[in-house]
Amino acid sequence: MKITIYGWSTAQRGGPHRGHTVEELMTDYLAAVMEMLGPAQNRYADPAAWDRLHAELGIELPPDYRALVDAFAPIQINGHLYLSHPATERWNLGQNIRSTIKAWSEVPWDDLHLDPDEDPRQLFGLDELSFGTRNELWPIASTDRGETIFLIAAPEAPRLLVSYDETWAEHRMSFAEWLYRYLIGEDMSGPNSAAFYPGPVKLERLPMSADERTEPRYAGHA
Repeated sequence: MKITIYGWSTAQRGGPHRGHTVEELMTDYLAAVMEMLGPAQNRYADPAAWDRLHAELGIELPPDYRALVDAFAPIQINGHLYLSHPATERWNLGQNIRSTIKAWSEVPWDDLHLDPDEDPRQLFGLDELSFGTRNELWPIASTDRGETIFLIAAPEAPRLLVSYDETWAEHRMSFAEWLYRYLIGEDMSGPNSAAFYPGPVKLERLPMSADERTEPRYAGHA
């Protein structure tokens, strides 16, 4: 007997559902993503920086997310996805979280008169749409296509919401699994949102000064 458990749903006008088989649920997605991205660089890994960020935010970001950020950030992955780091002055994760929270908190949701299938509050059963509060939405990654990946930092199972082009998608999975599925070309931001590039993953370190120039590298290549 094949058991399917729904791991995420695309939330717009009755979009498709993606199920997980038992075999998929046994995958170590952090290890799988690390293999796709290549050896960890750990250039700015600093437990104290995470402690300071968690104390400031009042939440603790997931271990798999912290491991990936420490291993590679600040970085742009496959030309679109940005990861910042809490220990750097430029591309600082804490600063990015605060500025993104401020921008999203200024959206007048009640004045938008959204239909039920467009309102993330009704789509995902949220009492209110708040950003930067203990059990609500925390922006943890973004892309140059306008996608924002939010963590719902509740004590239950991992939950991510992704905003993209006026659509919302919900993913009941870890960040490592989300990233793995994003890199293999699944629609992880809503219908027809895949950004798939065959071959090794492209990694580009983000410049740490105004005059620094960086060259992209590809996973598996020096």
